[in-house]
Order: sequence, then C-alpha cells, then structure tokens
Amino acid sequence: MDSEQEYFVISVAAEITGMHAQTLRTYDRMGLVSPARTAGGGRRYSRRDISMLRRIQYLSQEEGVNLAGIKTIIELTGEIERLQEENEELRKRVEGSTRRGGELVHVPRSTAVVAWDPSMRRRRPRS
Repeated sequence: MDSEQEYFVISVAAEITGMHAQTLRTYDRMGLVSPARTAGGGRRYSRRDISMLRRIQYLSQEEGVNLAGIKTIIELTGEIERLQEENEELRKRVEGSTRRGGELVHVPRSTAVVAWDPSMRRRRPRS
C-alpha cells in the first residue's frame, strides 16, 4: 500500500458506495475489484477502488449488465488502456528514429514496423 494514499476499511467502503460489505467481498473474489491487503489480510480500498465499485454499480443497476459482462468490460477496458500506452510508446520510438534521418519502409509480407536509418550500414555475411 502507498503510505501517501487514502485507504478505507471494508465497512467504510461499503458505506461510501451504498453497497453491502458482502457484495464487496464477492466482487473481490470475482476479481472485479482487488483492494490492497494488510499484513493480517484485511481489505483496504483506495479511491480508485471506490471509483471502480461505483462503475460496477452503475453498469449493473443502470445498464442492466450482469457480473460476467461487467468483468469482461473491465478486462477489455484495461487491455485497451494497455494497448493505447504501448501504441504511444511505439509512436515516440518511430518519431525518434525518423528525426535521426531514417524513414519508415514497407517490408512485404511482414507485420513489423521497420525504421530505416541510412547511417546504418548493411552487414555483409562472412564467407
């Protein structure tokens, strides 16, 4: 746990979200929300966890999504965020290589992105 961040015991998290503590335990078991744990195993909910609980509550009560659907939504949202971060990192790498005088080239029958750098000399195989 981050000592700078605010954490709530399960009873307070339940009160903040308007849920029963047993519901929070169920969501933890299902992997929908994974609160931090104390050395003794007690759950500690962060502000981020509270936001996720509210999102789950909205999807369930307002949108009528079942828990399996909510879990899928959460997992896919996480994957999208991860891919967006990876995409941004790749963009930065490509921009960095093109600023050094290289250019992007198409490699037939490949899914790889290759940055060609004219300053790099092709190595010839040794005979």
